[in-house]
Amino acid sequence: MSESEGLVDFHCHLDLYPDHRAAVQEAEAAGVFTLAVTTTPRAWPRNYELAQATRHVRVALGLHPQLVEKHANELALWDTYLIEALYIGEVGLDAGPRFYKSLDLQKKIFEHILRRCAEAGNKVISVHSVRTAKAVLDHIEAYLPPEQGKVVLHWFTGTKAEAKRAIEMGCYFSVNAAMFNNERHISMVSALPLERLLTETDGPFTQTGNRPSKPSDVGIVVESLSCLYGLSSLEVVSHIKSNLRRLLEFA
Repeated sequence: MSESEGLVDFHCHLDLYPDHRAAVQEAEAAGVFTLAVTTTPRAWPRNYELAQATRHVRVALGLHPQLVEKHANELALWDTYLIEALYIGEVGLDAGPRFYKSLDLQKKIFEHILRRCAEAGNKVISVHSVRTAKAVLDHIEAYLPPEQGKVVLHWFTGTKAEAKRAIEMGCYFSVNAAMFNNERHISMVSALPLERLLTETDGPFTQTGNRPSKPSDVGIVVESLSCLYGLSSLEVVSHIKSNLRRLLEFA
């Protein structure tokens, strides 16, 4: 049994590593429950095919807000694959300087995705919310009734008040090691109830040492949460696994 057996990486871009198949096989060998999010609907078939052969890797159907300007024409394809997908992601909104100009289009697409998820029911959705926490929560509140889907806010960096609102709406949060490099983000994470937390790497967009993070590196997040909550690593892992189980029972 590996040291990473039983850990959870709820947001990782396995198809963006140099060798997609090898990345999937490594996550599987490590025994890490890994949610392989995608950034465009066209990425779904290959991701789905590779995940089907594993016990630990699952795939999410995405349309990344940073890519909607070029890939909005894939929304119909997203609709086509929705029936196969239990997990949705990466989706959401991004009002960063490079993507603000497409925010109106992002909102239309995010609304469409949430409405379709509500119609289908029982989807677990990994949501991006850069500089858009209020708008993301407004959309979820308007278009996704809590009994129709579950939201996991990925790398959430909103305010404590926005986090409190998200908690009251039933949202979960996936946190990564990079969040513990920022005092404001640490303060926000410390205000989150442990029963709403999942761990993630967001690899390969985060670094562990001098290389891109991989799913087995999620143990570093467990250690940070252990310090933050004053619990043993085993207790944190137990909470995370219980939270994941609760999400899967819903779905």
